[in-house]
Amino acid sequence: MHVSPLVWWLTIGITTVLLLVDVVVIGRRPHEPSRREVTTALAFFIGLAVAFGIGIFVVSGSRYGTEFFAGWLTEYSLSVDNLFIFLIIMSKFGVPRAYQQTALLIGIVIALVMRGIFIALGAAAIDNFSWVFYLFGLFLVYTAVKLAREGAEDEDEYEESALVKWVERHLPATSTWHGTKLLVRTDGWRRIITPMFIVVLALGTTDLLFALDSIPAIYGLTDEPYLVMTANIFALMGLRQLYFLIGGLLERLVYLSYGLAVLLGFIGVKLILHALHENELAFINGGHPVHWAPDIPIWLSLLVIVGTLAVTTVVSLLASRRMDARARDEVTGPRGH
Repeated sequence: MHVSPLVWWLTIGITTVLLLVDVVVIGRRPHEPSRREVTTALAFFIGLAVAFGIGIFVVSGSRYGTEFFAGWLTEYSLSVDNLFIFLIIMSKFGVPRAYQQTALLIGIVIALVMRGIFIALGAAAIDNFSWVFYLFGLFLVYTAVKLAREGAEDEDEYEESALVKWVERHLPATSTWHGTKLLVRTDGWRRIITPMFIVVLALGTTDLLFALDSIPAIYGLTDEPYLVMTANIFALMGLRQLYFLIGGLLERLVYLSYGLAVLLGFIGVKLILHALHENELAFINGGHPVHWAPDIPIWLSLLVIVGTLAVTTVVSLLASRRMDARARDEVTGPRGH
């Protein structure tokens, strides 16, 4: 797939414009968005992603179009799981509802920058070291097994990162909220950080950990950096609206972690099989490709992704209808209610 520098810069430019519009609108009037507001915005971003995927189908063919949709759906499903932690962070730091949009937006901007760096590093590693697919695959399989064993218990509590703890200990701060400001002046000249600064830092560093799963996962579906980047952009662009729209619904997705474990395990196996086809490691088949290893086609990957997400959602909603809050907590862990 050939993507010219002009297309890259246009994509980055359009993404920047959309983020700036969000910054200006929210910055002028911090507020808790209405259901109609978030539904309209979310429908816009989802429609934009679908239109983009259809455009890839038309311009570059069915293979790349299918790869985009598979990658986008995978990143989106992982992002939904991330919302659990975001809810806990907002609750832990007592972020007023009116300021949560701003915190999420800044966190998303940080996430886009960091994921861009991760994607570039991943592309460079894949281009120069084909064996990196083994590492990606084994890591995803390990993550899948860990997630399946623990369910969502690992999300019960938010553990502050070392960076957040260091900032809280060493930088002068105020415990008073000053709107959406990250820094405020004190004594006429000295700048100190606000609770909003800590929250944004917590959201950004948390997404960095999520990227360790999501970036290898999408490289298991496509090796085109442009598709990897755009799939991440579209997954993150609607995340803020999704946070406000389905906050209550998240508590009912009691088996989401198990569905994601299946997806990560499937993609991890796919990566390992792909690595065998490209094998250059001397201790595996004498350093020659393993041609007998089955190659999972992208259409099958998309079918598995859609099927797993559909089954997980339906089974979760049906099961949660028969559970009270305590029973849901036993399955998923407390969600901050």
